[in-house]
Amino acid sequence: MLKTILSISGRPGLFKLVSRGKNMLIVESLLDKKKVPAYARDKVISLGDIAIYTDDKEVPLHEVLTNIQKKENGEKASIDPASKPDELRDYFAEVLPNFDRDRVYPSDIKKILSWYNILLSAGITDFTPKEKEGEKTEEPSTEETKPEESEK
Repeated sequence: MLKTILSISGRPGLFKLVSRGKNMLIVESLLDKKKVPAYARDKVISLGDIAIYTDDKEVPLHEVLTNIQKKENGEKASIDPASKPDELRDYFAEVLPNFDRDRVYPSDIKKILSWYNILLSAGITDFTPKEKEGEKTEEPSTEETKPEESEK
């Protein structure tokens, strides 16, 4: 679901991808439901492509949002995104204990919390990515290599 939810630099809120045009995307604001174009010059990023730095790896945004949802029992975030940096870090440590404190800034945490609240307000509560049918074809390709190994 997060693959079709977009953040556009310079525009507040989040947008849902509606259609593609020549050199532009047609997006719908999750805040006011207005449809607007996003041009090639706009910096557009899918929430499905975002990951959060931890001490040992990068965690996909959908996992962080799911952790926030579990912590809040499906309700909006209990902390105000405009809280003090130390409060934001303490809250985020409860959600993602091993987040990299040097590379994840309070502004990032604010953005994630506001995105979470926007997604809930828009009725989007399932953050896990859907498996594509094409991804399941990896199993047969490993089975094909087994006979070759047995022939040797």
